[in-house]
Amino acid sequence: MSRVCDRDRDRAVDLVQQAYADGRLSSTELELRLERALTATFADELRPIVADLPDGTVRLWSVGGNLTRTGHWSVPRRLRVESEYGRVRLDLSRAHIPHPRLDIELCLTYGHATIILPPRAGANTDGVHAAWGRVTCKTPARPRPGGLDVHVTGDLPYGRLTIRASRK
Repeated sequence: MSRVCDRDRDRAVDLVQQAYADGRLSSTELELRLERALTATFADELRPIVADLPDGTVRLWSVGGNLTRTGHWSVPRRLRVESEYGRVRLDLSRAHIPHPRLDIELCLTYGHATIILPPRAGANTDGVHAAWGRVTCKTPARPRPGGLDVHVTGDLPYGRLTIRASRK
């Protein structure tokens, strides 16, 4: 059995809180699930707490083409981006982002991703594994007060990732 890490516990708490906000859970169910999530010791204890809840992940994928999101687009709480050979450009500078934290999971085999952050945002790339790839983050790891908190994870065997602030 593996022990629960803070990231997994935080994700379970976020899912439970979002389900309550969406009207899927009563206040009693919210309290019960939060208590179980916050006191869980092993990963297996978290699974039943969130098994019946949608995780809100949106998947974007391409084999050789480009994936581009710019302008005024609605950003989900979680993005999973998969690209084997293409380029990915996620411009968050004018996007509608209704939550304070955004989780982006990247799977870039040979591709290149550029993520452009809005003012005051920060990006944590500690969860990115780049074997022969490269990660360049030109923003602080933590957001300034009121800024978006972006957490990037994933695998870049030969891919590249660049994160920068908006030039506007």
